[in-house]
Amino acid sequence: MLKGLHPSRRAFLGSMLGAGGLAGLAGSAQGQIATKPGPVEPTWNSLVANYRYPDWFRDAKFGIWSHWGPQSVPEQGDWYGRFMYMQGHPMYEHHLRTYGHPADTGMMEVQKRWTADKWDPEGLMDRFVKAGAKYFVSLACHHDNLDCYDSAHHGWNSLRVGPGRDVVGTWEKAARRAGLKFGVSNHTSHAWHWYQPAYAYDPEGPRAGERYDAYHLTKEDGAGTWWEGLDPQDLYTGRHMVAPDGIDSVAAMNAWHDAHDGEWIETVPPGDTAFARQWLLRQMDLVAKYRPDFCYTDNYELPFGPYGLAAAADYYNRSLEWHGKIDVVLTAKQLTPRARFGLVQDVERGFTDHLWDEPWQTDTCLGDWFYNRARFTDKSYVPAAAVVQRLADVISKNGNLLLSVPQRGDGTIDAEEEKILDDLARWFAVNGEAVYGSRPWHVYGEGPTQLQVGMQNEGGFEGFVPGDVRFTTREDALYLFVLATGDAPLQVRALGRRALAQAGKGRIARITQVGGGPVPFRQDAGVLHLDLAPGDIFVPVLKIEGPGLV
Repeated sequence: MLKGLHPSRRAFLGSMLGAGGLAGLAGSAQGQIATKPGPVEPTWNSLVANYRYPDWFRDAKFGIWSHWGPQSVPEQGDWYGRFMYMQGHPMYEHHLRTYGHPADTGMMEVQKRWTADKWDPEGLMDRFVKAGAKYFVSLACHHDNLDCYDSAHHGWNSLRVGPGRDVVGTWEKAARRAGLKFGVSNHTSHAWHWYQPAYAYDPEGPRAGERYDAYHLTKEDGAGTWWEGLDPQDLYTGRHMVAPDGIDSVAAMNAWHDAHDGEWIETVPPGDTAFARQWLLRQMDLVAKYRPDFCYTDNYELPFGPYGLAAAADYYNRSLEWHGKIDVVLTAKQLTPRARFGLVQDVERGFTDHLWDEPWQTDTCLGDWFYNRARFTDKSYVPAAAVVQRLADVISKNGNLLLSVPQRGDGTIDAEEEKILDDLARWFAVNGEAVYGSRPWHVYGEGPTQLQVGMQNEGGFEGFVPGDVRFTTREDALYLFVLATGDAPLQVRALGRRALAQAGKGRIARITQVGGGPVPFRQDAGVLHLDLAPGDIFVPVLKIEGPGLV
């Protein structure tokens, strides 16, 4: 079982097996839920022993994500379904002006307004492929707890509410027709605490103390309405952390939420194992229906203890049935050394300061995760050049980049996003050979820009400066990404004769610009000097060839 593993993985797994074998970590809390049988058991030991990082994921390098759902409708950005219930927040004020008071018009009514009436999945997929994507990810369910697919275990889904369509299933067909690997993202394990402001009230003003819609709506109230037969408590998740009566200021209410439902919680809701059980059923249903190659979980490791372990084992065993091997990717965040060998590390809007032995991913966005009209009007999207800089940095350190392109509630993207995708398409058409199928060199690169230490969350697209370069290799070639160009000749210390000799590398025979011609160079003991011709493409890439370089 241990043969062929990375030495650190082998040593770690050996210590785990010696400390108790494959038994005992998961228990039986998932009850009688029937997961897919197979060799992978719902324990960390078994996940580590069986998992291998798929070659397709290591080769793909770049994916595009449709982080799209009903929270795109107000065009206000992220977490609308939470902040619309927090008096004083700009989204609360927008909701009050646009839809009415949240005691009368709650998030369920916003979900009804998600029409997707101008959505062109085939046209968008064609754009995404031209823009360089090799895998595509569809949001399956966010914290607002609406399943964007044909859900067997949750009535609040996109066939019953909003578009009246199987959003995930439609994306899946479009992605596979385009030749892309297909993925899904599941964020709903946090709905039970994230949604608790919907049970609160205005602490100030003319309607102070009047509870919002989640607090009082029941299934019976739906008789004769558009949501007849649905239970709002199934959507809003029930009263887990309800703000007490008597809070009389916005500041005090915000402080209460921050200290209670605002915490990022991975445990089973107190006294409500039914929520965790339903999460597992919905996750298994999602995987069984759409056979995703990739599954993103918005969690620190896996949620709900044994339920999360059961979901992972179920997914891996299904992959064995589909492919004859575990050929899928399951991501999570802030993984311990144990978990990094059984899952793939994801870093939200992040980066790392070193080259990793294990493949990993960062996910980031052109703007806000959910569509924010202000990004368009003030032209504050991340430009294509910055996307490619981040891509080069990530893949040089053994990572992948998953990029979200926000869509409006009607399914369209705006003109600024179209321009960014077109710019990416032009870059990839020339330089894709340095990205796809590449692997890191013995060093990731060099340059004056100092990144924060360690694997970071919520990092921005910080500016790179002349002298910042990154490396990849493919076949017998070494590729050099020039993250920022300047007036002076480029100097690369890692390619000086002394550095190459110390690393046991060979010599440089020729250098050409990808998509261009030869690049003059001069190499001395300490530095490689390069004279780059001015060009009209951002992040130029040089192909360096010579015996023994790779």
